[in-house]
Amino acid sequence: MTQKYSRSVYKLFLFFALLATIIIAGPGISLARQAAVLNGIDVLQRDGFAQLNGRDVGLITNHTGIGRSGNSTIQLLHTAPEVNLVALFSPEHGPVGKLDVSIIDNTIDPATGINIISLYGKYRRPTSDMLKGIDTLVFDIQDIGTRFYTYISTMGEAMHAAAENDIRFVVLDRPNPINGVTVSGPVLDEGRESFVGYHRLPVRHGMTTGELAQMFNAELQLGLELEIIPVEGWQRADYFDATGLEWINPSPNMRSLTEAILYPGIGLLETTNLSVGRGTATPFELFGAPWLDGESFVLELNKLNLPGVQFRPVMFKPDASKFEGELCGGVRVLITRRDQFESVRTGIGIALQLRRLYVDKWEFGAYDRLLVNQDVLEAIRSGWPYPEIEAIFHDGLMEFIQRRSPFLIYD
Repeated sequence: MTQKYSRSVYKLFLFFALLATIIIAGPGISLARQAAVLNGIDVLQRDGFAQLNGRDVGLITNHTGIGRSGNSTIQLLHTAPEVNLVALFSPEHGPVGKLDVSIIDNTIDPATGINIISLYGKYRRPTSDMLKGIDTLVFDIQDIGTRFYTYISTMGEAMHAAAENDIRFVVLDRPNPINGVTVSGPVLDEGRESFVGYHRLPVRHGMTTGELAQMFNAELQLGLELEIIPVEGWQRADYFDATGLEWINPSPNMRSLTEAILYPGIGLLETTNLSVGRGTATPFELFGAPWLDGESFVLELNKLNLPGVQFRPVMFKPDASKFEGELCGGVRVLITRRDQFESVRTGIGIALQLRRLYVDKWEFGAYDRLLVNQDVLEAIRSGWPYPEIEAIFHDGLMEFIQRRSPFLIYD
């Protein structure tokens, strides 16, 4: 009798504990399913590195190239008995992801003694000399799902080089941390590609690096021998916190999943004369400038009733980057409902208010460097309502969704 009573009390306790968790967490937090996701490197290791056996490998990676075991992809390939790791290449921010400079030099991997060639220095595409002695290029870097995050540009440039030099290309895939369902924002104007806009993608593309590699190979007609080692256990709707994987800052100022979710919208602002929080503890969770009145600007932003987000005034002083040491009036961006939040809509909504209230202070023209869509830029310049702006890029976005469909790997 006592045992039955105790079990009933325990079950009741669990019920109220779960209820309390939901109430405390609030509507913006989901109790996400937890999956034991295997990244491409984990699948490759489990399968005995069979896809690379007998190959002379050049590996494009950084500190995010790591297996569930905690061992780096560099170490795993270096010690794989049938794999000959002959060269290493690193992207923006360098091999350990801590550099925030415009030119990164070559270096040496201390664990293996292998030269690391920077693809964010004099060259951003491997040259034929760099590729001598390599018959397979392998890519393993964690992306964050936004067009202007440059790791996918590094991959695209390396794919071009591999095609030109008749070298096989293998992508060790990783999840899109901000999910693979949401696709939003203007598609990049044709003919305006750059290193921060590698291909005709929308701002938020909803694809993994492996899926993007398949798209690049087909749409750029590279004719590349391409193989994707897919992720296992990831579903398209999953955010990173459903994977069971450890968050590793992909770059110095991308310190949390929240910041990655905000980045497609807030990141658009950073080529203008605004701080987006670099040099603070929470980059991309706030923005501001010495000339911005956070109190009044927040009132206008909250009137927009943007879904899943609230704005709060804040004062901050960056200790690095733009406005270093200067007191900035600003806005903190709080995601209240992740399932409703629209990052690009929020970013464009902020831009519209900046254009309306600070027409003489905000450097509007620089907004196009990452937006890269002239029609949308002109609509923002003219102060069009957001629904009309969305209508401008709607057809291009729907076309992209059709374009990407053949290249999707995951359900």
